[in-house]
Amino acid sequence: MVQKVTNDVNIVVETFYQEAHSNPIQSEYLFAYRITIENLGSVPVKLLRRYWHIVDSNGEIREVEGDGVVGQQPVIEPNHQYQYVSSCNLNSDMGKMSGIYTMLDLFTNKQIQVLIPEFLLIAPFKEN
Repeated sequence: MVQKVTNDVNIVVETFYQEAHSNPIQSEYLFAYRITIENLGSVPVKLLRRYWHIVDSNGEIREVEGDGVVGQQPVIEPNHQYQYVSSCNLNSDMGKMSGIYTMLDLFTNKQIQVLIPEFLLIAPFKEN
């Protein structure tokens, strides 16, 4: 688990290797991640966009961006949190992700950037 606070928003990331949906013989590895977004500030924020920087151990780099997360643009009230689960496929058994959420401060109507801390995606058999 990793976490980072930026602009009064705490991001916590947990990862899970999805063995049942992976096929190492075909170089297909699926990882799930659960992200908790906690608003530590005094005003509501709305998650507008996400950007991901994904690197796997064979050197492949991907960038993914789009509106919201898992089809939603949640509003997170002060002292509340929003949690979602998503996944990432890799062509190798190790990789890492990091990113940025673009959020809207609903008091000032200004966009803020919230950093998603780098987290590792490692198949359990690589840890031995």
